[in-house]
This record gives sequence, C-alpha cells and structure tokens, in this order.
Amino acid sequence: MRILCIILLIAIQLPGLELISYANAQTSQNNKTVQIRKRAGSQNTRPVGFKDSANSKSNSLSPSLIDNSSTQTFTGDAADNLDYRVTRGCLRRSLNDDNLPESIGIEDRTFSEFFRNQTRAFFEHMRGNCVPYAVALGKRNRFESLSIMNGPVQDNKTEIWTFTPSAVGGFLIQQDYLKDESKRFAEIQIPLRNVLYDPNKVSDKLPVELVWDLNALIKQIYPETNNTLENTNSVVRLIIDFGDRERWAQIWAVEIINPTNGEVYASAYWLERGDIPGGFFTANGEPLEHAFWTNPLSYRRISRGVGMVPAGRRKSTKPSAANTKAAVAAATNPQPQSGQNKQRYRAHMGIDYAAPIGTPVFSVATGKVIQLGFNGAFGNLIILEHPGNYRTYYAHLSSFNPELELGNEVRRGFEIGSVGMTGRSTGPHLHFELRKDGVYVDPYSAKTQLNLWLMRDTDSGQLTREILLLGSVLKN
Repeated sequence: MRILCIILLIAIQLPGLELISYANAQTSQNNKTVQIRKRAGSQNTRPVGFKDSANSKSNSLSPSLIDNSSTQTFTGDAADNLDYRVTRGCLRRSLNDDNLPESIGIEDRTFSEFFRNQTRAFFEHMRGNCVPYAVALGKRNRFESLSIMNGPVQDNKTEIWTFTPSAVGGFLIQQDYLKDESKRFAEIQIPLRNVLYDPNKVSDKLPVELVWDLNALIKQIYPETNNTLENTNSVVRLIIDFGDRERWAQIWAVEIINPTNGEVYASAYWLERGDIPGGFFTANGEPLEHAFWTNPLSYRRISRGVGMVPAGRRKSTKPSAANTKAAVAAATNPQPQSGQNKQRYRAHMGIDYAAPIGTPVFSVATGKVIQLGFNGAFGNLIILEHPGNYRTYYAHLSSFNPELELGNEVRRGFEIGSVGMTGRSTGPHLHFELRKDGVYVDPYSAKTQLNLWLMRDTDSGQLTREILLLGSVLKN
C-alpha cells in the first residue's frame, strides 16, 4: 500500500507580519482572500547552511500563531529545578482581569501588585472573551515568567507582554507588537510515521539542515519504547522560518499532536540567546541541546575523555660497559631505565568517532570558521567559533567542503568536511573537541553542566512567550 505524505501548508497574511510556507502569500487591496502561488524554485543560490561573514544576521523571534483555548500543564525537570512547570491557556475574562496572576496559581503577592499597577491600560484594549497566557512556576511555586496577549486575535493591534523577575529586584516587562515584526513563518503538519521511518519523504519539503534538526528532535522527544502513536493519525506540527539571504532557516516549534482532539504528546521550542548559542527545550524546560553538540556524524563506535595515548618508541641503545650493574638491574627489573626501549605517552583530549573515510561531518552548531587547513597532529582541521567563547574542533579530515573559507559562518547541520586519517591517526575517525574559554570540556561527563544545554533564569520568559504564540491551539 502506498502511503501518502500529507503536508498541510497554511499561509496567513497579517498587517506587518507575513507568514510564508512553500507558497507565496499575496493579498491585493481589493481582494482580501489569500492567494497561493507555488514557488518555482529556490531563489537562493548560495550553499544551504553557508554564509559569508559579511552577510550574517542574528535571529530575533517574531510570533505567528496563537493559543486561545483551554489550559494545559507541562511538568518536568529544568536544570536542577525539579518542580519547574509551565501552564498555558486562555482565561475567560471577568470584571477583575487584573487578578489574573492569582487565578492561574501565582502566589507572589509582590508580583500580583506589580501586575495590577502595570496592566490597567493593557486590559483596556483587550479583544475577545479570554486572555491568552503562558506561565512558568518553579520550585515551591516560585514565579519564573508570565506571558499574556491582548485577546485571541492577530492583527496590527496585537500586543504580547512578558513578565520576568529582575536579577536586581523587582520585575521586568517585555512588550512586543505584531505590526513591528517582519519574519516569515509557516506551519507544516507531517504524519509522525513518515518522520520516524521515511525522512526522505520530507527532505524535498524542508531545507536539508532542517531535516537534520527535525530528525534529531523527534528522536529525543518521542520515546523509543512508545510505539503506539506511530500507528495512529498522530502528526508532527512544525513552525518554521524558511529564512532568506540574511537569515538562517530555523525550526521554532515542534509538536507531536493528535489532530482530532488537539492533545500535545510532546513538544520542543527554539530559544534564541544572544550571549550563547540558541537551543531547543521542551515545554517544561528540559534541554535537548546535548544530543546536537555530541553528534557531528553517524559513527560506528566512540571513545572519549581525557587520557594518555602512545606517542611512539625511542630507539634502543646498548647499556654502557662502564655501567654493568645498571645493565643487570635493567634485566631483572622491568622498570624503564635510561638507554632502554621506552614507551612515551601524550595527553589525549577529545572524542574519537570511528567511521569510514569519506563519512560526512556536520557542524554541531552555528559558528564562524576560524581554522581551515592542515595543523600538525590534528591533520586537516576545522575550528568553529560559537557565541559564549565556545569552540568546536573537527580533526583528521580527509577533505573540506570546497565552499568553506576562513571567516565564513556555517549553520548547524552544514556538511563541513569528511572523515579521514590525516595527521597523527591510527585509523579513520573524527577527532572532535568542545572547548570553553580555550579549555577542553568532556560533553559526555555527568559533571559537565554547561549553559549551552541548561534552562537559565533569563530563558524562562522567552519559553513562555513561544509556547503561547507558537503552540498549537488547545481544544476543550
């Protein structure tokens, strides 16, 4: 039986906000009906995932979709906060809208008073019969963040306010207006079974680096032991910015949902963080980045950590006749002595991924090329520099992507080279390193807690904001 892959593309035209999928949405002044025209082909001739440094531009989130129905709660571990939980919904309006914090479980009286004083004008411009919100609460019900929208309507009057605690005391407000946004979003729904077992069916629908991202995400948020959903009509819902010459293509939200009742089985959201690389997190704040930063290729086996490896042998020389006692001692005592065969060792730091020569090697995160060429024991080496003073090393390569040059920026998932055994190598493999401030860190060690894959206090506000704006509509 031939399985059809149903792709649902939704293009919505809003004042000041253009949502574009694989079709171009155009709306004339005299005709308010959105007309869909298929894109003849990509207008971007540059290599996918590759960018000259002069053309680079950082992403900033722009909202596209809205959650405007009942409540849903996500719970789980976020870093060391075992009680972190997120709730979203649309609270029915009343005469006391400014009591919203207490109504949704926020017990911080100081924040409730602050909220009432700051939102009087906000509620005067409410539309609709409910207030969309997303709230994150931490251990002992500690307030983490709250995002609200001025009604379940999207147009040039839509406002989104996000409240977070300030590091110096008090609270911060971030106000966003859809009319100021210019990003292009698309919603795509793909059957879960196709994503799990036949990624080729979506490779012609998504840029190759987004397919790489999607596969890595689904493997993490969909439990391997749960094989019931794939036999249903469950779908993977994606919110995507396809990017342009100035902006990388990016998945902003992924959900595995039941299209019949709207139940969300699992979800992930992209958080853009200026001081360090952005990352994917689940709706309850659990990090998903570790798997990305430790998978630069498909490998057969792996060895890791800091240790000592043989560095070769010195040539042996005969003991001198004048030192007969030393020679006898050397014969009876196996400890190395001067003039004997002596095994030397050198420090080995990094992760070795065994793979055949020619196996593609991918960048684990978006970064700038600062090393491209032969480098002694490393052989053919690429070093990428990432925000936050992180660097990744890819060594012993057999070849480089011919499009790469020093100073280029590459996106996560971009093929930068191929596995080889150049330099000091005993066999074909990729030597990979992650360094912070120039110091090697073992990403597989349980003691390694990098901010790369932790939900920080400063990230919570962006998470609730994205859940509210990009999450699927909940059904009663």
